[in-house]
Amino acid sequence: MRPPRRDQPARPRRVALGLALAGAALGLAPGACGGEGDGGAEPAAAPAYAWRLPAGFPEPAVPADNPMSDEKVELGRLLFYDRRMSANGTMACASCHEQARAFSDGRVAAEGSTGQRLPRNSMGLANVAYAVTFTWANPTLDTLEKQALVPLFGEAPVELGWTGREAEILARFRDDERTRALFERAFGAEPDPVTAVNVARALASFERTIVSGGSAYDRYTYGGDPGALSDAAKRGLDLFFSERLECYHCHGGPTFSASFRSKDTRVREPGFHNTGLYNVGGDGSYPPDNPGLKEFTGDAGDAGKFRVPSLRNVALTAPYMHDGSVATLAEVLDHYAAGGRNVEGGPYAGDGRANPFKDPLVRPFTLTDDERADVIAFLESLTDEAFVRDPRLGPPPGEAP
Repeated sequence: MRPPRRDQPARPRRVALGLALAGAALGLAPGACGGEGDGGAEPAAAPAYAWRLPAGFPEPAVPADNPMSDEKVELGRLLFYDRRMSANGTMACASCHEQARAFSDGRVAAEGSTGQRLPRNSMGLANVAYAVTFTWANPTLDTLEKQALVPLFGEAPVELGWTGREAEILARFRDDERTRALFERAFGAEPDPVTAVNVARALASFERTIVSGGSAYDRYTYGGDPGALSDAAKRGLDLFFSERLECYHCHGGPTFSASFRSKDTRVREPGFHNTGLYNVGGDGSYPPDNPGLKEFTGDAGDAGKFRVPSLRNVALTAPYMHDGSVATLAEVLDHYAAGGRNVEGGPYAGDGRANPFKDPLVRPFTLTDDERADVIAFLESLTDEAFVRDPRLGPPPGEAP
């Protein structure tokens, strides 16, 4: 089977509390951070933004109340790499999203600015502009603007630590001539543009430019270069898009994820799936600090459902799964070939292969050693070397990565 066209879409209490607190702290009405159809007054028309997208990539969806601009992107890039974004001055967004790792961090689970360990692995940000929802399992975070408030204001665990110190942190930017000028250029129509809402808007604008589409796979499939892929990777591509392995059902479309939307998307599939990683006690449960979508819906059948991550640059984003519990691509492939994971001992013992809520497409298959190597070669062909070195996505001059 051939891969789909690029423009063809693929066939929570802790964070919710942090978001609610952030909204209350900022005086936001529901939906105030964006999203199509938010209501309210129509924003003033802005000049069309000149997207720099790979050939065949559709234009991303952008909330009506935060149109893209070069000025917002410039400000967002500065803030993304600025350690003044954390209350104690020790961390920036880039501390958990490193460009060289396709904007992931290489850890099993992220760590906040105060040393608190987060329960989940840092997702890579390649092509995050096309996601339907954000983070691993929160269906309420449907714009990057909303998501940005969570690491700012979340308290369980603390990430950047803005709660109770918002005025102090904003004063750092307001009192700095360079940063204040960037806020004024990006949001100059406002009496005081240095606000937490505008921090979130600027970060979201920069993150929408983190687009990857220049891998060997892209050069072969869309660029007409038959020599871009090795013979092994070509065989792996055919296996990946076969009914035998079923990979493409959840990892399809331009982002290799079930979570996809563009400017013109009408049907948005959030893309939450249970892959049989756990089956604690044999009743379908997952570890209590990571229950998946069930945390937000209360539905037992949503236990263990997490957002399908993009596979672009997947060779750079280890370890894998929502909790970073799978170390290598070879182990990921073994997991799916087995139809789930059998945890034989410890507090989370249980046979994930028999999880009653597991996605029916996660079923066992067999591979020879050569076929296994071919699939991994294909996954490695999704690495975009230019993307992880693009200076437009790296730290501005004078900012440490």
